[in-house]
Amino acid sequence: VMPQTVEAINHAQAAGVPIVFAINKIDKPSANPEKIKEALANMNLLVEDWGGKYQSQEISAKNGINIMELLEKVLLEAELLELKANPYRTASGSVIESTLDKGRGYVTTILVENGTLELGDVMLAGSYYGHVKAMYNERGKKIEKASPATPVLILGLNGAAQAGDRFNVMESDKEAREIANKREQLQREQDQRTQKHITLDEIGRRIAIGNFQELNIIVKGDVDGSIEALSDSLIKLSTEEIQVNIIHKAVGEIKDADIMLAAASNAIIVGFQVRPSLSARKLAEKEEIDIRLYSVIYDAIEEVKAAMEGMLSPEIKEEIIATVEIREIFKITKVGTVAGCMVKEGKINRNSRIRVIRDGIVVYDGELGSLKRFKEDVREVANGYECGLNIANFNDIKVGDNIEAYLEIEVMKKL
Repeated sequence: VMPQTVEAINHAQAAGVPIVFAINKIDKPSANPEKIKEALANMNLLVEDWGGKYQSQEISAKNGINIMELLEKVLLEAELLELKANPYRTASGSVIESTLDKGRGYVTTILVENGTLELGDVMLAGSYYGHVKAMYNERGKKIEKASPATPVLILGLNGAAQAGDRFNVMESDKEAREIANKREQLQREQDQRTQKHITLDEIGRRIAIGNFQELNIIVKGDVDGSIEALSDSLIKLSTEEIQVNIIHKAVGEIKDADIMLAAASNAIIVGFQVRPSLSARKLAEKEEIDIRLYSVIYDAIEEVKAAMEGMLSPEIKEEIIATVEIREIFKITKVGTVAGCMVKEGKINRNSRIRVIRDGIVVYDGELGSLKRFKEDVREVANGYECGLNIANFNDIKVGDNIEAYLEIEVMKKL
């Protein structure tokens, strides 16, 4: 079961909608439907064949095997749920996705849930409106009407409606325009309020923790659904130390305006299935704006995550490299206290940081002043050998004290 399938199942369960599993590619010699059912069972999703409540159907979309059986099971679910609609009223439904086509303008895929949508209807979807100029079915064939439960691709809206927006057929252009303008104004006000993702108090608290940073991102994509999914996933990467801000997201190619916004806000641009225009590419080179282009959402998430890990302040870890026992003490004029020692474990280096431990309590943490063997300065002394050492700025050492030598290692944090 692929990660995107698991994600789709989680969304369906969260929404409380019924699930019918289509197990595809059974025409392949390596196909193993039982393995898929076992994986589903491990997710507490038992299909009917395994004594559960979920319907499943083994199919081959490529060869058309068992497609009618799958549709019958979907219709059975609809019948059990008593899903009904009135085809004789004005149409309403949901936006599936939107995209910008150079030749046709804004293209919107919708699902008619109630009523019948006809050519010429005035449609309102989110903060956009327009006359339905053309309709195409799932095979790209022009149609004039779309009844309930029909997915259609329409032309005519004046913008890219967001996936999940409700659409309604309105009585007049004027009514649709007024509502669309009001929604656009409310959306603009909401965006201004939500641009400050955290309060000043919260920023102060995080700065007190240390090294709080922000990562501003502009997201451009081919369809609204992909943009929303990618933006939500990137925002979820935010941590205590790094706040991810999506300062702008839109359908269409990367333009000069996106580059200027990125330059003004110190942002990077993430493009999904889109490319920058020639002028935008040149401007990005001039302004030194980082444009990252992807065709797989998971690649974008992983790369941004890796970049964020580079922004995190490294974690300091200690590695104990030697334990030394003090056996004799010598007072030397102009030098201070010198300890005669035995290396009990590991290897002590001249540049090691050390701590003096007395009866299990750390009494000093600092650096070596010198490290000798038989009056000669040495760089290191190994386990089982005697040595003489002096501790910089500390003379209160006693016979029986232990010296712990350690290194401080910077370890990159992981999200």
